[in-house]
Amino acid sequence: MHLVDVDVPSPGKGEIRLRQTAIGLNYIDTYHRSGLYALPLPAGIGMEGAGVIEAVGEGVKGLKVGDRVAYGVGPRGAYARHRNVPASRVAKLPKSISDETAAGMMLKGLTVRALLRSVYKVKRGETILFHAAAGGVGVIFTQWAKALGVKVIGTVGSDDKIAVAKAHGCAHVINYRTDDVVARVKEITKGAGVPVVYDGVGQATFMTSLDCLRPRGLLVCFGNASGPVKSFDLGLLAAKGSLYVTRPTVMTYMADDAELAAASRDLIEIVKSGKVKIPVNQRYKLADVAQAHRDLESRATTGTTILIP
Repeated sequence: MHLVDVDVPSPGKGEIRLRQTAIGLNYIDTYHRSGLYALPLPAGIGMEGAGVIEAVGEGVKGLKVGDRVAYGVGPRGAYARHRNVPASRVAKLPKSISDETAAGMMLKGLTVRALLRSVYKVKRGETILFHAAAGGVGVIFTQWAKALGVKVIGTVGSDDKIAVAKAHGCAHVINYRTDDVVARVKEITKGAGVPVVYDGVGQATFMTSLDCLRPRGLLVCFGNASGPVKSFDLGLLAAKGSLYVTRPTVMTYMADDAELAAASRDLIEIVKSGKVKIPVNQRYKLADVAQAHRDLESRATTGTTILIP
């Protein structure tokens, strides 16, 4: 990855030009960089950012020069100081939410909103399982789930991260390096298992996730931090209790502008309420993005990481 200088044209019809003040770092960025999600090269990467509108294209309504906005589901190319984006894909920010917070909350927060309200609609009183509970998506997910009256069992990879997960709403936390995750989940649920497992880790946790489900439970595989799941025998779903598996993407769930706008409003409102806090725990200069990727992939980060252009 290299920083290069390019000319940014005037915004086209329905577009705005942003001077970006903060950019969010996400695991999907590493998939684009590595080629796991193939892109035509050369290409920009990055899915979320925040900044100030510098220019408004023809036909844009409800936004003006000087407004603070943020976006979280692309278009790809957020690793930039200035860029043009469709006006229909941004959300106006209230004064109570800083640019750094906004840049770190949009993609992860919209992902969480889809996971909790659309992919599987959680119910008050349920106990569910979430892997990597101290990560960027995890700390938003656990807080939001708690606000909905849901108990979260979270898994983490170190004792230090246990404290992070508990501080952000996990009712129970399991260190997957030292504990038997399936046995602990069965103990917590009195042998029943959970109705849904949210798994952004992928290959390393896939079978464990299936074994934590109750009969007819749902495994939501929404990421591949440890690598993608390959060559799976569907017969195992029958043997383990007529289970369901889905592989959602937030881009599919937020493809419609109206649905994106509604989800963005929900996210902004719950952050404004204080029920969900966005911990910006790491900051890197945009020029140092390669190191940021190394740290993210080595699981050396917690909460949200942002890049400063």
